[in-house]
Amino acid sequence: MLYRRFEQLIDIFRDAPSAAPPDKVLPFYLYYLRQVWPCFAALLVVGLIGALIEVALFSYLSRIIDLAQGTPPANFFQVHATELIWMAVVALLLRPIFGALHDLLVHQTISPGMTSLIRWQNHSYVLKQSLNFFQNDFAGRIAQRIMQTGNSLRDSAVAAVDAIWHVAIYAISSLVLFAEADWRLMIPLVTWIIAYSLALRYFVPRVKERSVISSEARSKLMGRIVDGYTNITTLKLFAHTQSEQEYAKEAIIEQTEKTQLASRVVTSMDVVITTMNGLLIVTTTGLALWLWTQSLISVGAIALATGLVIRIVNMSGWIMWVVNGIFENIGMVQDGLKTIAQPLAVIDRENAPRLRVPHGEVRFEQVDFHYGKSSGIIGGLNLVIKPGEKIGLIGPSGAGKSTLVNLLLRLYDLQGGRILIDDQNIAEVAQESLRERIGMITQDTSLLHRSIRDNLLYGKPDATDQELWEAIRKARADEFIPLLSDAEGRVGLDAHVGERGVKLSGGQRQRIAIARVLLKDAPILIMDEATSALDSEVEAAIQESLETLMQGKTVIAIAHRLSTIARMDRLVVLEKGQIAESGSHAQLLAQGGLYSRLWQHQTGGFVGID
Repeated sequence: MLYRRFEQLIDIFRDAPSAAPPDKVLPFYLYYLRQVWPCFAALLVVGLIGALIEVALFSYLSRIIDLAQGTPPANFFQVHATELIWMAVVALLLRPIFGALHDLLVHQTISPGMTSLIRWQNHSYVLKQSLNFFQNDFAGRIAQRIMQTGNSLRDSAVAAVDAIWHVAIYAISSLVLFAEADWRLMIPLVTWIIAYSLALRYFVPRVKERSVISSEARSKLMGRIVDGYTNITTLKLFAHTQSEQEYAKEAIIEQTEKTQLASRVVTSMDVVITTMNGLLIVTTTGLALWLWTQSLISVGAIALATGLVIRIVNMSGWIMWVVNGIFENIGMVQDGLKTIAQPLAVIDRENAPRLRVPHGEVRFEQVDFHYGKSSGIIGGLNLVIKPGEKIGLIGPSGAGKSTLVNLLLRLYDLQGGRILIDDQNIAEVAQESLRERIGMITQDTSLLHRSIRDNLLYGKPDATDQELWEAIRKARADEFIPLLSDAEGRVGLDAHVGERGVKLSGGQRQRIAIARVLLKDAPILIMDEATSALDSEVEAAIQESLETLMQGKTVIAIAHRLSTIARMDRLVVLEKGQIAESGSHAQLLAQGGLYSRLWQHQTGGFVGID
């Protein structure tokens, strides 16, 4: 019950305080620390009391020695019983209690809770990034930065809180206790504190700088390794195991060299601090012995001074590694910021309404888009697709067909013009509602590494098993789904398909994708090479289902096999981001233009066209 109470102090799924996290290190830390400030406030208080208790134990040692010297053994416990009992209470009761509170706050509350909170909010934010964001980086590196940033921020924050009190309390208390014994005992400690601070001031920024470089190299290595695993089929097909090893080897060499450079600074700092610590022990102990020989301090003061400086020396080594760890973690957080805190490229307007599609008219008005370049791709394009009209987009590679579809889905924002669906500007409605009203079957079908059922339910989360199987039958996927199984013994709809659906053939993945869109039943349908992965027999078998799927919908179809879209109501031929031709199959053939030439180059001309 006690563990559970501490484990529930942080709500890991709370909403983020702002739409985007800060892109600077200190504001980024404060952004998350403010969300869990009561826990860190409690940790500060507990840490303060714990540090005071640790110092008190050393003063007890000095006090016991002095009491033992000044009291006859026979009367020792009788005379000093009350004071000794209090010392025992502090050592046996208070110290374990506050030690336990510290551990509960760190290990039950902050360590799991704050880490998960940071990961959840960062993941939620990154999911909102545009398609271009994910295309410009390794998926493995993005994931690693999401994972490591939570750990690094938590570790550095907790370590800083622990270090603050131990350094402050030990330094101040030691100076006070030394001054009570003899002010001259303060001289070595004050000198050491100054030298220690200067050493940290010199080394710590260099540790941080090199830690950032090392973290970048580590992320690069992770990205390359995950990229190879993700594309393992290509690697095997082209027999490039050796070259892939060399590709990873370059990153490993770079990461090792960067880590070694960072380690050099750490080793140098360790040698300097260790030498300073030895000087502190020798000078303080020697000075205490000399003062005792002059009858200026007691034997207890010698024990106190020697015990405290040894404790301070041990703590200084801990502080050195803590500081090193703090700045190494800050370096990792700084590295993570490059990914996590990037501004969103495609943003919903405040209180954006949901898209309504009563008819399904799609209108492109003076659309300009060039991926941020000065020109190119699509310029000044105008196109009206009537409600329920089925058009085919045709054109050579690079003509802008897929780009036009991506713009309709608002995966990118326009550089000029606007796109309307039933007179609603898609830039002014909620993105999620826009994509909910558009069904799409892509050429490169990618499935989630989950069950067939989970992949299908992406189309309609509340679908019944009866609806699932109806869509499966229409997509002709009932031939293979009952036969599927995975390594965990799951079969049929519960079988997992592997990363990106690698356990299925291209045709099987395509049929799952078609079934998923059948379930979604959106009023606007996009088919980008929807049957490219199917053999002719299967394509013919599901053609009727596709015809049923298209009924009553506004359809945009892209296909390189012109025979598959020749029956569309209208064909729109794109060339260099412009509409070159528009009309029915027969009209375009009669014009003898680009479409006619493309048709002649293909073997699809034997198909009868009404």
